[in-house]
Amino acid sequence: MSRQLHINVNILNAGVFGGSWRFPGTDGLASFTIEHYTSIAKKAEAAKLDAVFLADGPVVDPNIRYRPNNNLEPTTVLARIAAQTERIGLIGTLSSSYNDPVELGRRLGDLDYISGGRLGWNVVTTAGAAAARNFGRPAEPDHSLRYRRAAAFTEQVVAQWDARRDARAGFASPQGRPVVVQAGGSSDGRRLASRVGEVIFSADQDIDHARAFRTEIRSGAVHFGRRPEDIVLLPGLSTVLGSTEEEARRRREILDEVLPDAYARRRLSGQLGISLEGLSDAAPIPAELLVEPDEAGGSQTFYRVVKAIIDKENPTLGQLLRKLSGGGGHRIVVGTPEQIADDMERWFRYGAADGFNVMPDVLPSGFDDFADQLIPELQRRGLFRWEYDATTLRGHLGLRAPAQAAVPHEAVSLEAAR
Repeated sequence: MSRQLHINVNILNAGVFGGSWRFPGTDGLASFTIEHYTSIAKKAEAAKLDAVFLADGPVVDPNIRYRPNNNLEPTTVLARIAAQTERIGLIGTLSSSYNDPVELGRRLGDLDYISGGRLGWNVVTTAGAAAARNFGRPAEPDHSLRYRRAAAFTEQVVAQWDARRDARAGFASPQGRPVVVQAGGSSDGRRLASRVGEVIFSADQDIDHARAFRTEIRSGAVHFGRRPEDIVLLPGLSTVLGSTEEEARRRREILDEVLPDAYARRRLSGQLGISLEGLSDAAPIPAELLVEPDEAGGSQTFYRVVKAIIDKENPTLGQLLRKLSGGGGHRIVVGTPEQIADDMERWFRYGAADGFNVMPDVLPSGFDDFADQLIPELQRRGLFRWEYDATTLRGHLGLRAPAQAAVPHEAVSLEAAR
């Protein structure tokens, strides 16, 4: 069989756009209900997607003043989804900075087992002073320290899973162990992805840069004694669909109109680590306020993406806010199902992506359009499956069951990264 796309849907509260919860016909409080997640997951399974994905952070985002956050803990939601579905993969974000590896390994291992081998763990290093204060720390740990902890933490969790693979323990998963997912475009993040990641979520606006990134991660995996084909790279993709170009364009215009300006400014300020107070929408962000990406704190991935847009296009602050539309810097594609399928196919065949982590503009309506209109177009082109041919997430992704970890649990210390 020829290679096909891998597609996840990110169930991000009301949608990835900053004003999604205000979009006409949308229930801005739906993400406070479990039915919001289970109904989208059932729709995703009917469309034969690889997985649903839940982002999360161990802190209440101050931007909740301007839009709803994710409101339910990922493993709790995924357990409910697992009970109401049969095949779709289940990927959740849980922090390596503010969890215990032994407890987390058990929790995720149990969920993988009861779901029949459908779990993936998105390893993140939590940035931000607000999260640090939530755990009694005066400031967030240094960027490189967070990633050193993440590598050691992941090895401990994987060792926990491998200890369960002995059938005598009664907890052997059909997929061997959960899939390790990682996202990070900084130097530290790329090294961690090459070392432990099996699915890599990325943020990229440029097709050539995306292909180079994929090549770098796969080559880096070889350095760590891994096979490059054991890595699946999924750039984030935000979609705005319409049955005509005009309909899609108008949908995007409405999304920009309902975007709370205060939210957009605060989110961009957080991504760049600078204050936008007093800056005019009609002028570009002063160049002297921007440092090089490797010198930035917080999320260097999104800093890098946003700074690249500024360097290339020199937009005014207002133009930049509208381009990002309150999202995280992922690429936004606006058009008909055929046009968006063209874009996805171009990135896939060019070697810039193995598929996409799809972030619909508005939930559930934007995902309904994606599943009902875009997936059939991809299927007609032979780019996406018509039926599942596997029962596990690892099977959907074409990943083999990994060998047991060479590093014993006791051999890895987290003390240096605390």
